[in-house]
Amino acid sequence: MKFVDEAIITVKSGDGGRGCTSFRRERFIEKGGPDGGDGGDGGHVIIKTDPGTRTLYNYRRQKLFHAKNGMPGMGKQKHGKNGEHCYLELPPGTLITNAQTGELIVDLTDNSTEYILLHGGMGGRGNKRFATATNRAPRHSQRGIPGEELKLKLELKLLADVGLVGLPNAGKSTLISAISQARPKIADYPFTTLTPILGMVEPPFGEPFAVADIPGLIEGAHEGTGLGISFLKHIERTGILVHLIDASAIDNENPLHAFNIINNELSRYSEKLAQKAQVVVLNKMDLPGTKEQALAFTRALKDIQIHCLSAATGEGTKELVKLLSSELLKK
Repeated sequence: MKFVDEAIITVKSGDGGRGCTSFRRERFIEKGGPDGGDGGDGGHVIIKTDPGTRTLYNYRRQKLFHAKNGMPGMGKQKHGKNGEHCYLELPPGTLITNAQTGELIVDLTDNSTEYILLHGGMGGRGNKRFATATNRAPRHSQRGIPGEELKLKLELKLLADVGLVGLPNAGKSTLISAISQARPKIADYPFTTLTPILGMVEPPFGEPFAVADIPGLIEGAHEGTGLGISFLKHIERTGILVHLIDASAIDNENPLHAFNIINNELSRYSEKLAQKAQVVVLNKMDLPGTKEQALAFTRALKDIQIHCLSAATGEGTKELVKLLSSELLKK
């Protein structure tokens, strides 16, 4: 299934219920006074962060979400029932903007956010409210106040501590399956990962941390080439980037070719990405000839720590987890 990370929806809060015009009608009471009750308030539209929700898929299928209207008031001063609220349960990392103006409304960065987006309309007052010493039998009541309506753009950005970036077939899916319980589909062709995958890693010390396997980038991604900017934005909120290089594909004449392609795409998309801390990892070290290629890469990339491993065999993966845990503790 294609990863759904954007949706346009319309939300509406409930209308207030109408107030009631009513008079007491009881045996032996010739002229009863006004007893019309107030209408109920309309329901709110409330945003809730749901850590168990991973995509905006349901918001692509349904376009309109509305709270219930308040019920009208009744005689004997009975208040109309308030309308039920409409809850939008969204994944952490969702940006909510006004689809017409582009104004940011709320950024769901907290796992326990609850935010009233639209208030329901107030219920109208019944005729009992209008009784005075000079007007003892008012024959009018109020209509309820209409609810509010808004067109929203929902945009999901993954919240992860570590983001794996690299060219297609660098081995990101294999690596995340080796260090976490995530099990993405793995195959030997470009763009094997069509959806960002989140995996939880439990290091031997420190807190568990989330790793996001970002789909492979290619040259021109910042302009939309390939899977393009659809996935560059998912990297923005990660604390650390693991820049994964396929050691078996390193060209001894130009060892930094793949490394420079990815960094160029990151910097051209966002200066913030260009300055994000990176852990450079050479993968597939179990393949023949990779030691020489790794040496050429290391010589070309001076003064930067490079970690070598084989995600397929597991060699070096435990050391990488310890390294990432240490780096996250510094933040």
